[in-house]
Amino acid sequence: MQLVTRKQWGARTPKAAASYLASTKGVKVHYTGSRVDPKIVDDHDLCAALVRQIQNGHMDGNGWNDIGYSFAVCPHRYVFEGRGLHKLPAANGAGLNSDHYAVLGLVGNSGLTVPPDLMLHGIRDAIDHVRAQGGAGTEVKGHRDGYATDCPGPQLYKWVQDGAPRPKTKEEDVALSDADIAKIADKVAERVWKRDGIIPAADGNPDNAYWTGATTVGYVAKQVRGLAAAVAALPAPVPAAVDEAAIVQGVLAGLSVDAIAERVIASVGESFAEQLLQALALRLGR
Repeated sequence: MQLVTRKQWGARTPKAAASYLASTKGVKVHYTGSRVDPKIVDDHDLCAALVRQIQNGHMDGNGWNDIGYSFAVCPHRYVFEGRGLHKLPAANGAGLNSDHYAVLGLVGNSGLTVPPDLMLHGIRDAIDHVRAQGGAGTEVKGHRDGYATDCPGPQLYKWVQDGAPRPKTKEEDVALSDADIAKIADKVAERVWKRDGIIPAADGNPDNAYWTGATTVGYVAKQVRGLAAAVAALPAPVPAAVDEAAIVQGVLAGLSVDAIAERVIASVGESFAEQLLQALALRLGR
């Protein structure tokens, strides 16, 4: 589980300590009940900002001691610690909070309304976590099961009714097309040109001089385009410095190749050439 602690997302200090929750029947799944900006799918920083916004609304608007949810899950499979384990939530409704943990999916009634597969995986991660560490039982219900509300919305509620299954898409089955690989390579190369002050050749021929020399751009672009032939020579495993999950998650979340490339660039640092190649190779199963 990719847990984001309260300190990491910038949570406020609760006004008062939550009541202790020894065990529950299970989990109730929630949605925000308001508009969620679809931009959060392409910008993970917006996810933490939204969780902070929700906490502010609960504490300042509702007068609650803290954010009402036990955990919140974003489109990138990150699980944000809300009240956390063994703490009575406030989001399920008076008299109902002691029966279930409250897990929020960051989708709303407009904007982003369909939970991406990664979010569903994250909600399942949170469910497994509270079962293993928080004394939660096996029930998985929607907020509307026991309270007069539309929550968690039609999309999430249908998933709950279906048994809250993990999505069928498996990370190891994700493959980028050759065209997508080329686009990612081009995007990375373009960014490195700007970073290193390189002026591309006027004719755009990748075999010309600007692909070689002190920069690693040539290695990245040419080898990524010829990935199948180059993979056999790659060392394993993928270096720890590369966040290859950023590529997988980007593909599963349906991000544009530009957005995936941005994540790759942010994740691999100075030695990104070899690491990018290895990460893409791993994802292609080559």
